[in-house]
Amino acid sequence: MSELAATATTPWQRLHKALMPDYNRKATLYWWTMVSIGVLVLLHCVGAVAALPRAALLQIVAGAAIATLAGFFPVRIPRSTNSFAAGEIFIFLVLLMHGVPAAALAAAGEALVGSWRTSKRWTSRIASPAMAIVSMVIAGSLLELVLGALHAASLYNDGLLLTAAMAFSVVYFVLNTVLATAVIHLKRNQPMVLREVLANFGWVALAYAGSATVASLLFLTVGQSGPGVLMAVVPIVGLLLATLHFFFRQQEADEAMRRSRVEAVEREAAQAALHVQALAVSEQRFHSAFTHAAIGMALVSAEGEVRQVNRALVALLGQGEETLVGQRLDALVHADDASTLAAQLARVHRREIDAFANELRCRHHDGSDVWVALDASFFDEAGAEAESLIVQMQDITARRSAEARLQHIAFHDSLTGLPNRSRFHEHLAQAIAAANGDPERRFAVMFLDFDRFKLVNDSMGHSAGDAFLVQVARRIREHVRPRDVVARLGGDEFAVLCEDLEREAHAVTLAERLQLVLGEPLQIGGTEITTSASIGITFSTFGYTLPEEVLRDADIAMYRAKAAGKARHALFDAGLHEQVSERVHLEGELRRAIEHGQLSVAYQPLFNLGSGRLTGFEALARWQHPTLGLISPATFIPIAEESALIAPLTDFVLDAACRQLKLWQARGETFADLSMQVNVSGNDLAHSGFAQRVTRALVAARLHPSQLTLELTENVLMDRVDGAVETLARLRELGVSLSIDDFGTGYSSLAYLSSLPIDSLKIDASFVRGMRTGSKEAEVVRAIVTLGASLGKSVIAEGIETESQFDQLRRMGCEAGQGYHLSRPLVAENVELLLDRIEVDRWSLQHGQPSRPMLHH
Repeated sequence: MSELAATATTPWQRLHKALMPDYNRKATLYWWTMVSIGVLVLLHCVGAVAALPRAALLQIVAGAAIATLAGFFPVRIPRSTNSFAAGEIFIFLVLLMHGVPAAALAAAGEALVGSWRTSKRWTSRIASPAMAIVSMVIAGSLLELVLGALHAASLYNDGLLLTAAMAFSVVYFVLNTVLATAVIHLKRNQPMVLREVLANFGWVALAYAGSATVASLLFLTVGQSGPGVLMAVVPIVGLLLATLHFFFRQQEADEAMRRSRVEAVEREAAQAALHVQALAVSEQRFHSAFTHAAIGMALVSAEGEVRQVNRALVALLGQGEETLVGQRLDALVHADDASTLAAQLARVHRREIDAFANELRCRHHDGSDVWVALDASFFDEAGAEAESLIVQMQDITARRSAEARLQHIAFHDSLTGLPNRSRFHEHLAQAIAAANGDPERRFAVMFLDFDRFKLVNDSMGHSAGDAFLVQVARRIREHVRPRDVVARLGGDEFAVLCEDLEREAHAVTLAERLQLVLGEPLQIGGTEITTSASIGITFSTFGYTLPEEVLRDADIAMYRAKAAGKARHALFDAGLHEQVSERVHLEGELRRAIEHGQLSVAYQPLFNLGSGRLTGFEALARWQHPTLGLISPATFIPIAEESALIAPLTDFVLDAACRQLKLWQARGETFADLSMQVNVSGNDLAHSGFAQRVTRALVAARLHPSQLTLELTENVLMDRVDGAVETLARLRELGVSLSIDDFGTGYSSLAYLSSLPIDSLKIDASFVRGMRTGSKEAEVVRAIVTLGASLGKSVIAEGIETESQFDQLRRMGCEAGQGYHLSRPLVAENVELLLDRIEVDRWSLQHGQPSRPMLHH
């Protein structure tokens, strides 16, 4: 007895009592055997899987994780205690893709979750994964042997793969089921009957076979389309589970329905009499409502034949009842909408739907279109052999007309009738999608901007500007292809979308044709106007994804055309985008430079060419950037003009120049008559308060107006001459002198030169640089000097760089000049040195010492 007591308390006995108190010797031996084998197989599988590539490991982990997760959501088989999970699909898929060890690990994980969920006993939780991994290794190895034999015999095909996979799944199910249920039979000392096992788990066997089929199809699909197709597996499994769940629940509901059928029959019998009576009353009410309804109604067969109509429908369509009855319903609608209605009727006839609603056009007897809101649904007519549709038609013509008008207003320009920016964006988005789908469907976009539209608006009024836009819009529309889309984007900006281009050169040819057409004179209010357009072109080959990107690049190309001289076209390239980015960056830097006083002014002296006497200076803006160094005025002045920074820039130069001149004049009587010339832009002339700005600068510096000269380039003056007359008159009244800069490069007329308040002409440096005895440039300079003398205007030469040029100008009688031969632009400190030298030479002259004309090199 003492030995028995000692034996009962050994660790082995305590473990046996805790884990398997109801296990006999056979069951215990079987359990430990299966667990030991399972552990050994598990270790083998882990080692085999660990040697696989990382990509395969990730796929195995994903498949095992999904299979394990599916174990938490089993489907219960009706009228039994059995259930199954759909994770077998992923286990079988892992088997086909990565072999037996990977599938065995996935099966063990799914079995662990299933046993953990269904049993609280550790024996089940430990043995189930072990039996699953053993079953998978045996069944999977058999499958690999079969598939290997098929490959060796060259008999392998997709159909045999499906068959082998289904057979494998059944073998796996039988093995796993037999191994699991063997414990129960051993505990009870009962023989195992395979038929009973299959009877109890038959549904699960079918599910395993289905799962193997799905896994095989997925394996074949992955082989053709790649692993990405697995992203669709999770929704498919979810759908499978939901379908099985619904099916099994439906079976349970059917059982409940059978039980309640007898009760339902008794209730129906009691209610039958009441129902017949209510039906008769309802039918009478329906016919009364049908006949007298305010909207059109009809009874239509399921095939679409009109059987009966009411008075409102007769009035709506303007046809008699005898004409309507017997026709097909889709014959009453507009030909463009008939196919839509016919498709809906076909779906009703196939019982895919029980009702539908559409808005479509019907044909009135007089040939006009009637928009109707059509609603149709099944109607059970008492005593009728076949089902009918009840169709209601409500007249919505007025609403659709209003919507069409609003749609046109929303997406078209009210002045020209062309599509507006929003509508153009829609067309462009469609063209981008088509080109991205098929690179052969090339397109081009042209961005047009008229070069002198503002002049028309300012000189002739906005009504003339509107008439101008209407005429040029018509010309553009008439000279593009019928399928091209022309839109007005705003102001004088137009865009043309050319789709399905065979070659990009065709768009260039179209742009050249448009420039010729748009260059022809227009009659606006009895006045003949000649205009031109700058056109920017970009192509779909740049791989655009958004309409905004296309218009941006076409706009950039258009500005390139303007910068090149206007009245021409330019093609976009990637370098232009970089230039614009740099330009935008410089604009921000220039804004900060103006705000923080980082600009400076240089002064180029002007001399009397006859006496060599210093007469004044030209103020020149300078920008020394902290990182980019000295930035040329030819770079930052155009940026200032385009970005509304020219006004503060001009004010800065005006203020600085006027104050500095006053300081130099205060040095003494020698410099009291010095003057200052400041360049102004066309935007300054267009500013209504420009004269007041000049006045403020003069008053602040206490400078006499006659000592300030404002320079305007010839082209800017002529472009804005009509709008600038009032400003020029105010400046003349103020006493400020005016000069035409770069004279000879533009197109000013003698009539304007004689009538405008201009005091001097400044010969463009390009003519001075080309001066040689007998050259064309020398003759042009001589003509300008003669013209200035005839008009009573002084002439100034700029760009004097050689002694020869200096001598020729002096002999021609040119009054004043500037240039590197005389003096480079100087900072204020160096001007002070120049003035010091002049004072020294003046003192020397007064005291009898020889001197020469002051020319500062």
